[in-house]
Amino acid sequence: MANRPTAVPAVAGGLLLVALLWWAGASARALHLPGASGVIGDRATAELDRWLIPWSYDPPPVLNLGTDLPGETGGAAGTGSARYLGLYTTSLQIRFAALFAFFVPGAMLLIRGLPPVRGRTAAALLAVWAWGLVAGTLAMAVSAPWMIASFGHGSYRFLPQLASVIDSGRQVLVATSLVAAAVTVLVARATLKRADRPAPSRAPALDGAPARSARLAATAGTAVIALSLLVLSYHPVAAAIQTVSPGAGLLADPGDLLRQWLLLGAWDGPAGVPLGDWLLARTADVLLLAVVWWALRALPALLTRATVPAMAVGAVCATVLGLLAVQLLRVATDGTGIRWGLLQLFAGIGGGVPAALTFGLAAGAAAAVTLRLGAPRTEPAAAAPEAAPEAAATPG
Repeated sequence: MANRPTAVPAVAGGLLLVALLWWAGASARALHLPGASGVIGDRATAELDRWLIPWSYDPPPVLNLGTDLPGETGGAAGTGSARYLGLYTTSLQIRFAALFAFFVPGAMLLIRGLPPVRGRTAAALLAVWAWGLVAGTLAMAVSAPWMIASFGHGSYRFLPQLASVIDSGRQVLVATSLVAAAVTVLVARATLKRADRPAPSRAPALDGAPARSARLAATAGTAVIALSLLVLSYHPVAAAIQTVSPGAGLLADPGDLLRQWLLLGAWDGPAGVPLGDWLLARTADVLLLAVVWWALRALPALLTRATVPAMAVGAVCATVLGLLAVQLLRVATDGTGIRWGLLQLFAGIGGGVPAALTFGLAAGAAAAVTLRLGAPRTEPAAAAPEAAPEAAATPG
């Protein structure tokens, strides 16, 4: 019963997120109905199909029962096709189960640390929204091996295929996670009011702590994010990461996967582009660092307890929100994509979450350690003088 105020809204949000993504995947078949492309256009139909297919139980045509797969003839073709279809269905089952399993614990931790009361509602909503994207990305990563195997070529360039699967379906996640986060926060507010257990306004460990400690912790965490954004994402360094090849077999060609989990952006000098365009692109990087610094600066005062796990998850959410802000800024300032349609403009939304998870965890841990080292030390045994009069009044 002690965890009910956090478990109920987290489970409700997780179930809604799974239901919304299942519904979105089931809607993909409507795009193949006669006349669908005539209503929204061929390009928009293809783009929506690409967004929805990763969450759809409808298999690709090559996996339909009775379809001959490469290397199979006669009766073995139908049996082999059924096996591949079974792998595809299993990958979707694992994907939705993992989505729920990853979302609920993170949402519980966020609701416990950022209860949506006393001015924390907006922070809780944004944090749970960002965590929905993280949970969806992790679900894609966990289910990717079954998905790759279902196409019959899992041994060929496995790591690049893994990176491609993890990066898919993120556009739908942005919208569905926002709806699930809103419901989670609303249920959490109702549950907390019914439980009649208001959360403290500040983290008890930081009462009386100077603002300098919080700023120093935010700077330390932002420096970790800057390592990926400004150092690893520099084109010569990124190219070296891209060309890493430790050997053959399943571990060959890990460049795409490493870039996905290590790089928050991509930048180079202003060679070949106007200086104004280069500065505008760097403004997006500054925006990301500013969002992360501000969030890490505010987290110690918003959290009910500034523990290392809470700060780490909060930093991951702050980095994801910074990426979303950067991507929306680029949508607003990119005039070339308008001719390709609105959907093409939003094709880059939701990217960079694996790298945000990697460096966000490190940034949150660095901020929490810096905060703890910089916090003032309290004097123990503060209540000892109060006990002295009672001891003196005791006869004997």
